[in-house]
Amino acid sequence: MAIVDVIKYNGGPDVFAWKYPSESLGTWTQLIVNESQEAVLFKGGQALDIFAAGRHTLSTANIPILNNIINLPFGGKSPFKAEVWYINKVHSLDIKWGTPTPIQLQDPKYNVFIPLRSFGQFGIQINDSKQFLTKLVGTLPVLDKENIIKFFRGLYLTKVKDSISSYLINKGISALEINAYLVELSEHLKERIAPTLDEYGIKLLSFYVKDINVPEDDPAVKTLKEALAKRAKMDIVGYSYVQERSFDTLEGAATNPGSAQSGLMGAGIGLGMGMGVGGAMGGQMGGIAQNINVTEKKKCSACNADMDASSRFCPACGADSQQTAQFDATACSECGTAFSKKYKFCPGCSNPYNPCPSCEADMKKDATVCLVCGNALPAPCPKCAVPLKTGNAKFCPECGESLAEKCTECGVQIDSNSKFCPECGNKL
Repeated sequence: MAIVDVIKYNGGPDVFAWKYPSESLGTWTQLIVNESQEAVLFKGGQALDIFAAGRHTLSTANIPILNNIINLPFGGKSPFKAEVWYINKVHSLDIKWGTPTPIQLQDPKYNVFIPLRSFGQFGIQINDSKQFLTKLVGTLPVLDKENIIKFFRGLYLTKVKDSISSYLINKGISALEINAYLVELSEHLKERIAPTLDEYGIKLLSFYVKDINVPEDDPAVKTLKEALAKRAKMDIVGYSYVQERSFDTLEGAATNPGSAQSGLMGAGIGLGMGMGVGGAMGGQMGGIAQNINVTEKKKCSACNADMDASSRFCPACGADSQQTAQFDATACSECGTAFSKKYKFCPGCSNPYNPCPSCEADMKKDATVCLVCGNALPAPCPKCAVPLKTGNAKFCPECGESLAEKCTECGVQIDSNSKFCPECGNKL
C-alpha cells in the first residue's frame, strides 16, 4: 500500500470522533487539522501525541517518542503504520433525548397512577480527547450523535425518572402541573448527569427538559381530567359535590315512574289541577327533601381537614373545634378570613401572618398598636427593620445598629435626657 502524503478530515458534521481510513504513513506526511478539531496519533494502541489546528509534518522533531518505537533511519521517507483520529471539539447543542415508554408515577396530589412522557435536548463538548478515545470510542471507526444517545440512554433515562418522581413528591405538586417547574428540573438534571459524562472526557454544556406530558387516551388521565373539569364547573356555578348529589336525587325522584311521589306530581301536572296541584307538589317535594341528608361541612382550624358542621372534634386530628376556634385561630387583617395560628399565610388572600407578640392576633404590616389587646407593638430597627422586643435596648440584636437618639443638625449620638447637643449646641 502506498504511503499517504496528506491526511485531512473527511467525516460528517455530526461526528465526534473519526478515524482516518489508511494506516500507512511516512515520516514526512502532512497532517491537516481544522479549527475546533484535534488529531490524536496512535501507534500500537498507544496515544503518542495530540495535534491542534494547523498543518503538521510527521517527523521525529514533532513526535520524539516515534523514533524509539519504529527505529527511524536518518533522512528519507520512512514508512510506518499508525492510526490518526480526528476529534471534533465544537459545541454540539442539539442532541435530542426522550423517554421511549411512559413513566408510571403516582400523582402525589390526587393519589392516582398516571403515565408520563418527557423529552428535550442537551449539549456537549469533547473536553479530553485521549480520555474520550480510550474510554468510549474503542475500536469503532466513527462515533456520532446516534452513538452518544445510545451509549448514555440508560444514564439519562434513570436520572430523569428518579428526578421527576422525587421532584413531584418533595414539592407536593400534581403531574399535570410539572411543566411550571421545567427550568428548575433542567438545572437539577444537569448537575446530576454532568459528573458521569466528565469521566469519559465529555463536558455537559446544557440539559433541557422541553416538555412533560401524559397520554390523552389513558383511562386514568381521562378520569382525572373529567374530575378536575367537574370541580371547576362547581366552583364557577357555586355549589358543592354534596349539593349536586342532592339535586340529582330530587331530579331522580321526580322522574321515577315507580315512585308514589312522582306519580302524584305527574298526575297533577298532566291534569292541570292548578293551585291544588301546586299544594300537592309542594307537600311531596317537602317530603322528598326531608329524606335527603345534606350534611354541611366546615374546615378544622387546626389541620384544615373537612368535618361535619355539627361535630365538635375533628375526625382527622382530634382537635376540639370550639377550643381551637377560641385559642388557636385568628382573623386575617386584610380580608377577615379565619385561619389557624399555625399557618404562615392567610388561606383566603395569601397575606403573610403578622402575629401580635401578646395575643397573636394578625396585625397589619405598619401597625403600631394591636387592635385586639391594645398593647403597643415592637418598633422596627431603623436599619434592618427587625422588631425590637425590648424598649430600652441600646443596640439592635440583629444588625448591631445603635438605637441612641441623634442630633437633627450634626447627627451626633446624644443622651435621651439632654436638652442641647454637646457637639453643635443645637436645642433638642
